[in-house]
Amino acid sequence: MSVVDVLVVGAGPAGLAAGIEVAKRGGRVCVVDRNLEPGGQLIKQIHKFFGSREHHAGVRGVDIAVELLEEARALGVTLRLGWEVFAIRPGHAVDIVQAVADDTTGSAGNAPTESFDARSVVLAAGAEENALRFEGWTLAGVMGAGAAQTLINVWRVRPGKRVLMVGAGNVGLIVSYQLLQAGVTVAAIIEAAPRIGGYGVHAAKIRRAGVPILTSHTILRAEGVECVEGAVVAQVDGTWCPIEGTERRFEVDVICVAVGLHPNTRLASLAGCRLVFSPALGGWVPLHNAVLETTVPGIYVAGDAAGIEEASTALEEGRLAGIAAYERLRDVDAEGHAEIAAIQRRLDDLRGGPFCGGIRAAKSALQTAGETPCPAT
Repeated sequence: MSVVDVLVVGAGPAGLAAGIEVAKRGGRVCVVDRNLEPGGQLIKQIHKFFGSREHHAGVRGVDIAVELLEEARALGVTLRLGWEVFAIRPGHAVDIVQAVADDTTGSAGNAPTESFDARSVVLAAGAEENALRFEGWTLAGVMGAGAAQTLINVWRVRPGKRVLMVGAGNVGLIVSYQLLQAGVTVAAIIEAAPRIGGYGVHAAKIRRAGVPILTSHTILRAEGVECVEGAVVAQVDGTWCPIEGTERRFEVDVICVAVGLHPNTRLASLAGCRLVFSPALGGWVPLHNAVLETTVPGIYVAGDAAGIEEASTALEEGRLAGIAAYERLRDVDAEGHAEIAAIQRRLDDLRGGPFCGGIRAAKSALQTAGETPCPAT
């Protein structure tokens, strides 16, 4: 069994940031991710970040992923890529299995396993896409917007020729523009709400490209025999019901669904962490305090696993969780307290915008409820 100070689950922005902070302090840290390429959502983000220079404004997500990986490796962070956690046992014992087979593993039943005795655990397992049920939703060609983004930006494969995007939040708008950049025609973007949910700057680029954005519209059905051949949409009224006579058909071979994300809480639940429901944060979320410690002492959450926000917030939460997870193993000095306070101020700034009021209030309520003393190990 390998002994580490902190085991981090997830090599996205939050997980890598957590591992870096532990390694900076001389801690033994291992970051586990079931994907072979680290960076999480960053490796799919070819657009430049907004905000301040401190939060990588003007830098593309893919480049931020490279920077984080290089720093982690330079600091001696152990990476287990292509491995997946299958058990978290009492006392922070964590078992992992190689999830991506190679020439040395043979069949899946013979995949190698490894066990860790960790003093603390940071769960940075990210988020999962919400599904949307409609007639024909199981046809080939219906996919999450994140799947389409992975195809075009990571694997350089077009998902189809003509796409209907369902959902006009930031994900739907950004992925639609990236599909256009990849040479895919976006027939339309539909949104059930009366107004778009994403930033105006993203919507403006879509409209300049000639793509219609139809608000107060929903999808009725996907048409096709073995795969998508078309989509029928309709306008909705104030009670979200389709209005008869407003049906409209689009000839498409792909329907992308971008109707939000929810935190990946499976490992938190497995570990016995208490979950609470927060619509503003994406659904069920592990209850946690101001330093991201859950109701199970020594287990922390960060990034989208702690509530759906943006990559800049995930980076800051990863730093906070990494410091807190390591510092709980010893007496926290004045410098450690100052670093934690500085990160918390930056998080407050990130949540201070006009579109973040609900998230800010939800996080505050969650952390207030989670402020119960956790005994040190």
